[in-house]
Amino acid sequence: QVQLVESGGGLVQAGGSLRLSCAASGRTSSVYVMGWFRQAPGKEREFVAAIRWSSGNTFYSVSVKDRFTISRDNAKNTGDLQMNSLKPEDTAVYYCAVDTDSSPSILSLPQRYDYWGQGTQVTVSS
Repeated sequence: QVQLVESGGGLVQAGGSLRLSCAASGRTSSVYVMGWFRQAPGKEREFVAAIRWSSGNTFYSVSVKDRFTISRDNAKNTGDLQMNSLKPEDTAVYYCAVDTDSSPSILSLPQRYDYWGQGTQVTVSS
C-alpha cells in the first residue's frame, strides 16, 4: 500500500500562487504515475496534471496548462504542484493520487489511480 498526504492548500487572491505537496510513504517503489485532481462543490472530480514517476514526463489539463507545473522528487518520494496565476475557478479540494500497477487507462481518468490522499482545500478569491 501507499499512503499519501497533501499539504500547502489555503486562501489566495486571484493572480497569486500556491504550491501543493504530496508526500508518499509505504510501497513507493511501486509508483508509476502521480496525478493531481480537484473537485469543486457540486462538480465531478477533474484531472489537473500527472507525472510519470520514472521518466518525469508531464501531462496537463487544458485549463491549467502554462499556469501549473507538476514535479516530483524520487529520492524524497514527494510530488509538487506549483500553481501560478490562480483564478477563482481554480477553487476546489485538490487531491494527489498514484497508480501502482501501470494501468492501461489514460492518465486523466480517476479510476486509473489506486491510492488517494485526503485532499487539501484551495480557495481563490476574486
